[in-house]
Amino acid sequence: MLSEAGEVYNMTVTSSVFSILYTFSSSLLYPVVIILILMSLLSLIMIGEFLSEYAKRSRDTNNLEIVCLEVQNNIKLSNFDFAAEALRKIKQNFIVTSFAHAAAGHLEKNRVPAIEWLSEEYEIKMAKKLEQTRIISTVAPMLGLMGTLIPLGPALIGLSQGDIVQLANNLMIAFATTVVGLFAGSISYVLTQVRKRWYWQDMADIDYILDSLEAKE
Repeated sequence: MLSEAGEVYNMTVTSSVFSILYTFSSSLLYPVVIILILMSLLSLIMIGEFLSEYAKRSRDTNNLEIVCLEVQNNIKLSNFDFAAEALRKIKQNFIVTSFAHAAAGHLEKNRVPAIEWLSEEYEIKMAKKLEQTRIISTVAPMLGLMGTLIPLGPALIGLSQGDIVQLANNLMIAFATTVVGLFAGSISYVLTQVRKRWYWQDMADIDYILDSLEAKE
């Protein structure tokens, strides 16, 4: 009798635990679907931002070399105002040009060490820009997998009960979330890789400007 009572108790506890797990996982379906839809819309918006950023990119290595040489010569002569004026002549990608103009303001005040701090700030801005697409490219497929697995429980229940409609609806949700997750993740992954190359190039140009500013006699 005691063994039978123990088995019943264990079955009750196990059933309760499984019921809690099932309820918890099922309650995640709608948040997962909503977040996936938002990520998909966000990835489409990011495509527009990416194309706009691509259209504005313009790198002129000759202009960069000429300006940096002029800046270096003026720094050697301690002509910081002329060096700052030369720095504002840079015509490069938006990030490099923005850094050059901000650095020129510090240079006019003879605050060369602050320019190195400024370059680190721009590096952080680039990393923050990459974080957006990197997070989506990682999280979206995970949510897609969650959206695939969660409806399989009700689908199997429908199959066992012969409810084909319930089975079809849940399988449709499972496949749709997989596709949406992979869609958002693949777009974000491509944007991350291309932007990473862009920003490496921009940081190389910024480092070249820094080397010119650190010129010594």
